[in-house]
Amino acid sequence: MALPLSSLPVEILREVRSRKWQVFLLFVLISFLVLGAGFVWPYKYKSEVVIFVDDQNIIRPLMEGSAITTEISDQASSARQTLSNRETLERVARDPDIYGPGALGADESVLEARIARLRANLAVRPAGGSYFSIGYSSESPVQAFRISQKLGQLFISESSQRKRMESRSAYDFIDKQVKSYEAQLAAVEQRLKNFLSQNKEGTEQEARSRMSSLKSQLELAQLERSELQTRVQSLRDQLNRIDPTVRQGRTADAFQQRISDMESQLDELRLRYLDSYPDIVILKEQIAELRNQQRNAIEQGNSGGQSVSGEDIVNPLYQDVRSSLSETLADMETTTTRINSLNRLIAEQEKRMDRIQESKAQYSEITRDMEVNTQIYNDLLRRREKARVSMHLDIEGQGLNFEIYESAQFPTSPSDLNFSMFAFAGVFLGALAPFGAIAGLLQIDPRIRARKQLEDGIGLPVLAEIPPVRTPFEKRRDRWVTLTIFVFAGVAVAVYVGIATAALMGVI
Repeated sequence: MALPLSSLPVEILREVRSRKWQVFLLFVLISFLVLGAGFVWPYKYKSEVVIFVDDQNIIRPLMEGSAITTEISDQASSARQTLSNRETLERVARDPDIYGPGALGADESVLEARIARLRANLAVRPAGGSYFSIGYSSESPVQAFRISQKLGQLFISESSQRKRMESRSAYDFIDKQVKSYEAQLAAVEQRLKNFLSQNKEGTEQEARSRMSSLKSQLELAQLERSELQTRVQSLRDQLNRIDPTVRQGRTADAFQQRISDMESQLDELRLRYLDSYPDIVILKEQIAELRNQQRNAIEQGNSGGQSVSGEDIVNPLYQDVRSSLSETLADMETTTTRINSLNRLIAEQEKRMDRIQESKAQYSEITRDMEVNTQIYNDLLRRREKARVSMHLDIEGQGLNFEIYESAQFPTSPSDLNFSMFAFAGVFLGALAPFGAIAGLLQIDPRIRARKQLEDGIGLPVLAEIPPVRTPFEKRRDRWVTLTIFVFAGVAVAVYVGIATAALMGVI
């Protein structure tokens, strides 16, 4: 049955007193084993290069909006990706300064092993703000120092080269797009030019305005023709109610009166018509006839106003109404001709509007393509100029730069466990090992060592407990053994400290 925890310290001390030699030997064995492990332990030496990311130089605010400086969102991650590249690691693995003169001719298996070790022992971590470190751990301090120094140099050179390549690639791509859109824009412009040269119908707004004007003129002409038709009907009714001729005596005064009336009518008609107008020709003939009759009357001596003889003459009112009717009929014919012309123009205009509607969709497509291509082309021109300036910034080392803030230092002590830790741990573990071993043995020992074991196991109280009794000889022998063990323990500790001190001082 298990020993109670309350009795465990007492029993441990009792077993230590009874097993002094075993405790001493276990102490010596564990201590020197740990110390020996310190001699053979593969210590790791680490060397680091601290990189500073300079992204706030004077060029950045001056070129704001005119150029795009290359930026890295996560410097440590970018450095890790760059340095984990096989090409970069292979350059380090073939470096004669690190692996000796035969590094360039190393076979594939050796090269693969070196690359694997480089990738496993490489460490890139942020160092706060715009700083991050590139470190390498190795069992050789010289190798750790040289490899970390080489990795820092390779990262800066690779980063600068990558920046230049990225900016150059961006410029070439945008320049290629600009030339492509130049060709597209020229094709669209030629297409628009050909379309405009083939379609001269004008715009839809012009056609609608022209159609509206023609319809207004047509309405006015139709109204005018209706008015003229009404007037013609009225004049015809008047003409039907008037006698064409009247009976009148012929005197000189009568002839003169009629000549005057006809000349007045002739003057009115000449204001509106040419001399070839039929009514004007008729009036001229009538006036000439009346003048002949007047001369004949005067020659016969009848100028006193007496009637020579009666005759039927044209009724002046009838003549006026007929003249007005002829004039109105001519106006109506003119108006009808104008209406026909307007109807023909309106029909042609409708065909023109149909053609405009047919070409409107094509024109909209051409202009839309031209606007889109022009907008993209202008934007690409601005971007190309920015890319050009950015490319020159990267070529000249401006914009985002990486600088070695702290060079690699030669490691003088291991980065993880060192020999002093093994030395201290050996004494500590050697002292604790016996107590731990005895505590374990007591827990699995089936013998009864405490009264509580009987009380808990059997359930009966223990009435008395007899303590162990030693004779004076046993006591003397125990003191001599203890003294001897202390002497040997002191010698062992002195030897242990001497070996550890010599190792720390580099003697062994």
